[in-house]
Amino acid sequence: MLEKIKTPRDVKKLLLSELDILADDVRKRILEVTARTGGHVAPSLGATDLTIALLKVFNPLTDRIVWDVGHQSYAYKILTERNDRFDTLRQLDGISGFSNIFESKYDAFGVGHASTSISAALGITVARELHKKKGRVIAVIGDGALTGGMSFEALNHAGHLQKNMIVILNDNNMSISKNVGALQAYITNILVSRSYNAIKGKIWDLFQHFPPRLKKRFIQLAQKFEENLINFFVPNVIFEDLGFKYVGPVDGHDIGRMVRIFNKVTRNMVGPVMVHVVTKKGKGYEHAEEDAPRFHGLGPYDLKSGKCINKKGVSYSNFFGDTLCKLAKNNKNIVAITAAMTEGTGLIEFSKKFPSRFFDVGIAEQHAVTFSGGLAISGLKPFVAIYSTFLQRALDQVIHDIALQKLPLVFCLDRSGLVGEDGATHHGAFDLSYLNFIPNLLVMSPSNAEEFAGMLEFAADYQDGPIAIRYPRGSVLFCKKKITPLESGKFEVLKKGRKIALIGIGSAMSDAEAIYSKLKKDYPALDPYLINARFLKPLDEKLLKKIDKNTDLVFTFEDNSLIGGFGSSIKSFYSQSDTKVISFGYPDQFVTFGKIGELKKRIGINIDQIYRKIKSNLKNLPDGI
Repeated sequence: MLEKIKTPRDVKKLLLSELDILADDVRKRILEVTARTGGHVAPSLGATDLTIALLKVFNPLTDRIVWDVGHQSYAYKILTERNDRFDTLRQLDGISGFSNIFESKYDAFGVGHASTSISAALGITVARELHKKKGRVIAVIGDGALTGGMSFEALNHAGHLQKNMIVILNDNNMSISKNVGALQAYITNILVSRSYNAIKGKIWDLFQHFPPRLKKRFIQLAQKFEENLINFFVPNVIFEDLGFKYVGPVDGHDIGRMVRIFNKVTRNMVGPVMVHVVTKKGKGYEHAEEDAPRFHGLGPYDLKSGKCINKKGVSYSNFFGDTLCKLAKNNKNIVAITAAMTEGTGLIEFSKKFPSRFFDVGIAEQHAVTFSGGLAISGLKPFVAIYSTFLQRALDQVIHDIALQKLPLVFCLDRSGLVGEDGATHHGAFDLSYLNFIPNLLVMSPSNAEEFAGMLEFAADYQDGPIAIRYPRGSVLFCKKKITPLESGKFEVLKKGRKIALIGIGSAMSDAEAIYSKLKKDYPALDPYLINARFLKPLDEKLLKKIDKNTDLVFTFEDNSLIGGFGSSIKSFYSQSDTKVISFGYPDQFVTFGKIGELKKRIGINIDQIYRKIKSNLKNLPDGI
């Protein structure tokens, strides 16, 4: 059946009885590809039937479909002229794992972070009305994204404006799921029927002829009766209170029923409408249905067993979780907070061992930060585990609610640096920059497991203000040697030297070490400094001044944007000196998706490219090498 689909128009031509066959084909295609590429398997499997129903009813170019996060949209990609390229999913120069306006005319809005769809869809709706364009705008939100405050801000505004738009809540037990029963189905049919809405309209018109005081009283009574009726039969009347007409819950795997509901909503209802569909995350693949959190997003896996392929070592996330458990055992004030990423941040074990000291606040990073501030000011020691790119959403709270008051909590920024196949929306490319300008904030980045453990221990005892520790995705490196004890703002000198200095921070320290080895091999007489910075803030000014006296060239290495990051701070320090600073990091651009090695080569910072640039600068040393 999938072979017949060349454009979304072909979905409209299929009989209702053929749509389930198409859904099976699409799911097989998703599994076939993601087993090799990895990806967000469970969300897209769960939304496949919904996608087909949408394309059966709506034209995605005349009507606009806005996906929240975009990780539910694999079926949509396949059915909107991208099936022939779907094998390149998440590969360099291939198909993105999220909605991307530069990839396809069918993608109405670029996404990657949660809770944005309703705001974007409302904006598109208003713009289309002002331009007098026809068509519906549909926002598809789910997978917990409705727990984000931005969603409710958008719902509130949409309810106020009363524009014609449809919000589909894809409820897959990650939000507000209720069982789909016969009674709910019956009342849903009533709410979307032409006769019900026609009668409701006539009654409202009749009220207009009543005397003002009497009219107001009758309208209040009628609204109260309808609200009580809906309250009795269906959940989530909050949407009605926000100005939405609520429809549901609807079985999100009954394509024919969804098609009928969408058609009736389009024909019979005006203003903003919330359609609540209930789906099963991972639908159609046993392993994803049984373990939806793991199949939310994962690397390549064996299709038959469901087990991950090439999973090596201990991840930074799990190492963090294990270490925090050890610290919390001896420190009763330690609490852990995350924003809907319990598994992703390695806090599963902590949540089991210390349930009363663990808080998952949902996709609400702003609340997570200020909530943690309240914990900290009351004597607890919060460790706030949030992905680097997700903490961007709470920058004001970090500044205003935490740093300004010097509250002693710990930000644990997972996924710093390049994260690979998830791409620009998830690369932690800016954290050193956006943390760098905040006063009262101590910022660290480990280069190995032992150092990471030391930083967490240091942070647990630190009471002079907030700390941020940022660390990459992937396996943690065990150096198996005793590390130099941590002191605030103290760099670690691994090799003393002269003339040139190599200074790395965090995971970029491995690049500095590789360059050091190459230099020692090719230039035996050269004696470079090799320094592990450890700290972005404060800088080790004493050491930097010492280096300045006998060094002409300083090379810095970081897994962050060059603008405002570690290298920028070193350059600023040496701005009044003759010492020249050359920095290696990410250029002023959004980095695409692909394997990390491919991406570093693409932006010119793999080891060979860095080494060539360093060699060309050695020629300019005042006294030679």
